[in-house]
Amino acid sequence: MLRIDTPGGLDLSMRQIIKDILASPVPVAAFVAPSGARAASAGTYILYASHIAAMAAGTNLGAATPVNIAAPSPLTPPKPDDARDKDKSGKHDKAAGDEADTGKDAMSKKQVADAAAYIRAFAQMRGRNAEWAERAVREGVSLSAEEALALKVIDLTARDLPELLSKLDGRKLTTAGGERTLATAGATLVTAEPDWRTRFLAIITDPSVALILLMIGVYGLFFEFWNPGLALPGVVGAVCLLIGLFALQMLPVNYAGLALILLGLSFMVAEVFFPRLVRSARAESSPSPSAR
Repeated sequence: MLRIDTPGGLDLSMRQIIKDILASPVPVAAFVAPSGARAASAGTYILYASHIAAMAAGTNLGAATPVNIAAPSPLTPPKPDDARDKDKSGKHDKAAGDEADTGKDAMSKKQVADAAAYIRAFAQMRGRNAEWAERAVREGVSLSAEEALALKVIDLTARDLPELLSKLDGRKLTTAGGERTLATAGATLVTAEPDWRTRFLAIITDPSVALILLMIGVYGLFFEFWNPGLALPGVVGAVCLLIGLFALQMLPVNYAGLALILLGLSFMVAEVFFPRLVRSARAESSPSPSAR
């Protein structure tokens, strides 16, 4: 049983979860719960890929259109066309602007088309509504639990986990390990809660937090290079930059750990030699007694 309550996430992480579900010899039931939860964006793909898709009352799914995490901030107003298209000579360069816009539109269309085919394949595999799945990607539409059941987007609804288990008893499903018949009535429930490490990683891998860490890292290194010897901006900037790169899946966790260890060792070595260099610099800059 996979309980889902998510606004979405990174495409790479979503695809890894889906690969694990598809390769699982044990049936996986995705359950959007409790009431008030949602399976938006990446959660919709995971729900479609699961052997069983269920939702509690008062939940929703959809809005599965892929978006670029590096898109301009909504707080930054776009430049006017005149200001954007003017070159140094003051002339309009509309051709270059149109070419850039065409490239962005082509990339967006490729991403949407790939995502639509991806979720449609799961809908056809599980016998669910493929037309609505494609609309969720192309148009960003959403559904409530009752509407999703009526349109055959999900398999069933349940109030809570015990009720879901009782409804699933006796169902036959096909998994990577062959056909399985569920015997879930009165099954013992064992809850696997995320540990502190997983919770911490969930916080720093939030796209908004990751971008903030990257910004702090870049500005920290900038201030360190602008004012050598401050140390604190460089240390904070380097650590935030590494964590931000890991959060955006640009740096694997093993390389991130190795880089942090090497960074810590370099700081320890620098701490040993830095006071000596400072004293030498002060001694050279101070005037000699004869010069006085």
